[in-house]
Order: sequence, then C-alpha cells, then structure tokens
Amino acid sequence: MTTALALRPYQSYIYGYPHKTAYRPLGPARPALRELWADEPKDALSFYTHLPFCEFRCGFCNLFTRIGAPGDLTTRYLDAVERQAIAVREALGDGEVRFATAAFGGGTPTFLSAAELTRLCDIAERRMGVDLRAVPLSVETSPGTATPERLAVLAERGTTRASIGVQSFVESEARAAVRPQRRDEVETALAAIRESGIPILNIDLIYGIDGQTAATWRGSLDAALAWRPEELYLYPLYVRPLTGLGKRTPVAEREWDAQRLALYAAGRDHLLAAGYEQVSMRMFRRADAPRTPADHACQTDGMVGLGAGARSYTAGLHYSFDYAVETREVRGIVDEYTATTDFTRAEVGRALDVDDRRRRHLLQSLLQADGMDVNDYRARFGAGPHEHFPAELAGFAERGWLDSGTGPELLRLSPEGLAWSDALGPLLFSPGVRAAMAAYRPR
Repeated sequence: MTTALALRPYQSYIYGYPHKTAYRPLGPARPALRELWADEPKDALSFYTHLPFCEFRCGFCNLFTRIGAPGDLTTRYLDAVERQAIAVREALGDGEVRFATAAFGGGTPTFLSAAELTRLCDIAERRMGVDLRAVPLSVETSPGTATPERLAVLAERGTTRASIGVQSFVESEARAAVRPQRRDEVETALAAIRESGIPILNIDLIYGIDGQTAATWRGSLDAALAWRPEELYLYPLYVRPLTGLGKRTPVAEREWDAQRLALYAAGRDHLLAAGYEQVSMRMFRRADAPRTPADHACQTDGMVGLGAGARSYTAGLHYSFDYAVETREVRGIVDEYTATTDFTRAEVGRALDVDDRRRRHLLQSLLQADGMDVNDYRARFGAGPHEHFPAELAGFAERGWLDSGTGPELLRLSPEGLAWSDALGPLLFSPGVRAAMAAYRPR
C-alpha cells in the first residue's frame, strides 16, 4: 500500500461528473432546449427542483445557497420556477414524457412555508406532469425548518424520503462547524419527521470536525441510531475556499486525513454491526428498510432540473445556470434568475464526448458498493472498461482498491477502495475536465 500513501484520500466530493466548476457559458448561440431534448429518451427522467434558501450558512458549505429571503423573494423565486417549468415541459415535446424519480433540494426546501411548499408541488405536478405520489420523492430539510405543518404538506403530496442534515448531535461540534443548532431542536425535528409518516428518514452526519473524538463520533452515531433511520449518510468534512471554515487557519492536513479515515472506518463498522448495509462510501441503508423500486439509472437516463442551482442532463450536454459560492455572487445569480422570462435555452454547461460518457458511467457505477456490470458497460460502449481505462484500473488494483474476488463480469471496489472513493473518483476525470476545473476561479 505504499503507492497509496502518495495520494491524499480526500480530494473532492463526487456529486456528479463533470463537476460544475468545469461548466462554462455556452456562448451567444445558446442551444435551444427543444433541440437538446428532441432525440433523447424521456421515459425514465429524473426531476429535481433547487431551492437556494437557508436560515444560515454552515461553515463547511460551498453549495449554491443564500441566507434568508427578504421581502417577497420566495414568491418571486417560485414565479420563476413556474415560468421555467412551463418552458421546459414544452421543450420536452409531445411524445412520451415520464418521470421516474423526483427530489426537492437546496439550500433547504423546507425554508418555504407550508403554503409555498404546496405551490411547489403544484408546479411539479401541473406544469411538469410529475406524479409525485407515484414516484420516489426525496426532500431535504433541517432541524429548524422540519415543522409539523411543512412535513404534513410533504407527506400528503407523496414524499417518500426526508433527509435531514444534523451533522453532529454534539452542540460544541456543531458550533465548531459554524452550524448554530441545539440538541433539543434536532430531536424535536426528528420526532416531527417520524410523526409525519414519511416512510424513509435519512440523517446526515459529518466526521472530521474540530474537536471531534472517537467517543463523540460514536455518541452522534448512537444518537442517530436511536431513531432507527432507514438511511444514514456519513460525510467527511471538507474545507473549501470562500466558506466560513475556509477563512480559518489551515489544519495539519496529513493528521486530519488520518483522523477522517479512522473515523470513517469506525463509523462504517459501527453501522454494519447495527444491521446497516453499505451502499457507497457515504450511504448506509438499514437492512430491513423498505425499498423503493426506481427505474431511473443515473448513468444513462436524463435529468430535468428547475431552479437557479439545478443541473439538467442530456446524453451530450450537462447544463445549468451560473455558479458561485460567495454570498454576494449567489444573491446576484438568484436575483437574475427571478427576473428571467425566457427559459427556452441552456445558459451554462459542458458537452460530453464519448470519452467523458464512458468515464461518467464507470465513475458513477464503480463508486457504488455493488460495483459495475462489465457486460452492460461493454454493450453500451463497444469494449470493456479495462480496454478503455487500462492505466487507471491497473493503478486501482495496485493500490488494493479493487475487489479481486469477483469474476470478470463484475468490477467492484474493495473496502479499502470504498474508503478512498474521494481520491479514486477524481483519477477518472478526463484531462479536459481537469483543465477546466483548474482554470475555474472561485467566486
């Protein structure tokens, strides 16, 4: 394992590929959405709406969010979402359009009032044609906004999964992560979710917080397990430019890496012993939890995103609106979005050639604990992954990241490989994507 020591384990969260920092303005000849979607399969689309509003900004957060919503901003934002929904649904055409999964994210969707959440669901159903009660619907929430009134709306409209960002049940650790919350507020929110009847509860926790120890990490895990959540996500703490924590004194990186790896392993083993299955580096599912069958495949099926921070995916182009982290920049982008009247064209994005499509399929499949069906990859791309990426896969094998006990039809990570997912994923980025990411100037 000496070769692995030259590489740091925590390079980047892999939310999708290509990374949004590789997107660029699509120029004066912005492609029309109707043309982009004309030849795309639309029978198993994913639907996502982004709400950028939060009560406060956590110290680690580099997502596209803004604090608060002065005046009538939420109304104007929903007005824009509705205009965009009308334009996008028209662009999808008159043929078969079916949504297989849906999500409201952010930001914090439950920053909206109960009445505004009702309107949001109405937009999804009446303007986009998403049958929210017939598909898996996931909604993100927070301890301060998971109120019975809001949750009742979401439950009635078909929400199957509520995901709450707790991060730590230890108040001193929450403060260290610049996340002002009280333990009793967290417990009240969790009780409200359970009482709402939403069938799947997910709790997000973070490891690597300043002052966190093995004992306090175990305490947060046990506090979460007391609610028997169907899912738990364990995230390593990252400190990014322009975030609250990013302005603080840097920590000793190698020691921090070792701490996070140790806490990850302890958390993983504790959850496995408690009857959870590992789905990916981050995701753990209770073995007896209800399963929601989904026929959307993130590697191949398209995604339609509404809202200022949402991405949309076709096979050949990933697109969105502008992206920023710094507070003033985010406010400007949100204001520009709410003033937009023409949503018929893609603004910012990145085209995917066949090499990037292969990389995306491999990356998004391999980072799942179940691994990748090699025959499916071969049928889709004409050759096997070892023929397209011999150097990368040989390097993974040398580091002990691949499961050597599988047959030739399955490519799967070893436990060590799952632990190093945030280093493994970026090694599959194409040279062009890496160059674009490196040239991006954080703002």
